[in-house]
Amino acid sequence: MSTEHPTHRPRTATVEVHRPTPLNPSPAPLPIVPMDAATAVTTIVLPDGRTLTGYTVPAAQPAPPAVKPPVSRAAANIALGGIGFAAVCGGLFLLTAFITALTAFITQLVFLAAVIFGGWIAVQVLGHRDRASGTTVNIRKAVIKRNHFHS
Repeated sequence: MSTEHPTHRPRTATVEVHRPTPLNPSPAPLPIVPMDAATAVTTIVLPDGRTLTGYTVPAAQPAPPAVKPPVSRAAANIALGGIGFAAVCGGLFLLTAFITALTAFITQLVFLAAVIFGGWIAVQVLGHRDRASGTTVNIRKAVIKRNHFHS
């Protein structure tokens, strides 16, 4: 008798395959050397008796040393810093001039508003009044006794 149920199948596990990658990549291929009349065929006999025949490859020449510039990098950086500082100072001068002009403009606007508003107030207080439109009080004989007004 089987212990498994006839309608159930055993579970299958998912398997992931990992392929290792080499830690050291393969070395770069040797450069191709063009054939010319000066290239010679060389034969070498190894100690175990094998013979190798091939073309000689000239040794790689190191790059020539870098030529020192006539002006040091520090001096060039200091000069460039001075040029940048001069450019920034000019910009700051223009910025302060703009702020000063804007301040003067705003001050003139405030004074103009004060003059216009003051003139409007003066016209309201001192201007021509239509006598028929207001209340007129005629005081004929006013008597003030003991700081009290008697009409």
